[in-house]
Order: sequence, then C-alpha cells, then structure tokens
Amino acid sequence: MELTSIALFIVSALLSLQAIPAFSLSSTESISRREVGKSIIGSGAFLTSIVGGFAPPSLAAGEEEYTTSDRGIKYAVTMPPSDPSSHTPVRGQKVEAKYTLYLNGFPDDTAQAKKVDSSKGPFGEKPFKFVAGVGQVIKGWDVSILDMHLGEARKLVIPAELGYGAKGTGPIPGGAVLYFNVELTDIGAEPNFNADQEKWLAEHPL
Repeated sequence: MELTSIALFIVSALLSLQAIPAFSLSSTESISRREVGKSIIGSGAFLTSIVGGFAPPSLAAGEEEYTTSDRGIKYAVTMPPSDPSSHTPVRGQKVEAKYTLYLNGFPDDTAQAKKVDSSKGPFGEKPFKFVAGVGQVIKGWDVSILDMHLGEARKLVIPAELGYGAKGTGPIPGGAVLYFNVELTDIGAEPNFNADQEKWLAEHPL
C-alpha cells in the first residue's frame, strides 16, 4: 500500500471515531465527546510525521485554560511574567497593578459582560497602588497578587465570598462573581516590619 493510501486510511479511521457516542463506564461515570476528541487530537502527532500540515486547533478567544486555586479562584495567565524567576510579593509589600473589572463574564466570552471599574481612564492608564496581603483590597485580590510575578497578567474569576460578599457594594450586587483582567506592573522594596506589624500579620492570616 502506498504511503498516501496509508495516511488516508488512518485519517478515515480517526474521523470515524467522531460518530461513536459517549459510553458508560458505570452508572455515574462516562467519557465525553470532548475527551474522545482529545484522543483524536493526540493522534495528530503521529499523523504529522506522515501527512504534513496537520496541527491541533488552537484555543479560540475566551477559551483560555483556567486553573482553580485551593481558595476557589479561577485564573488564566494571559501574559507571562517578564522574569519568571523573580520573587512574588510578600504580605505588607507595596505593589501596583492595572486592572479592569467586569460582571457577568469577560467580553470575549459573553455579550452580557459589563465593565464596572478600570484603572484605564479617558486620559490614560493609572495603575492602582496598594499594600499587598493586609486587607486594603478584596481577599481575592490579596490572594491572587501574592501568587503573581512582576509583569504577569491574568484573568481572575473571583467568587463572591472572596469579593464583596452577600451585600455587594455600589454597582456590584450581592453574591456577584467578579471577573478581572489584572497585570502586576510594579513590586516595591521588601518591607522591614517592626514588632507590632509582625504581630498584626500573625494575628490576621489571609
């Protein structure tokens, strides 16, 4: 069989998998079509060596791979840090960040997204300055910023309990999930705490 015929046979076999319905592993477990699709895409590495030009489809806008932290915050890195080996901020350290806050989702994901606040105004960007990890911002921000490196940008999906809670504030209703675009633009000098500050930090964990 010629090489081209072999390649066409393999492609046909893989495409036929799309017609296979999800099947039951047990009464509560199943393999979805998406997981079957991952198997098909994974086979593309073999096909690439036979048929040039094959590549798995890239993620469309709004389909970033999110990670969920142990505090329930979902995040996706949209811009890697300028220096991945740099230190992340510590509690009590001054930082600056650019941000935009949305309700109902991100604009790339839904037409219902509503911008309610941003560091970018009609006359340019003005990064927000605050002391990290001491309650000057919502807890979801404190926790997230302490995990970021200088120059890194993320999409954050912050649950209400780490945002404005059941009461809300201003245009943000109670129980609202918060959708942030955040970029850490500056990290100040490492703080030198006095005894009272160290005591306060110990008594007020995040």
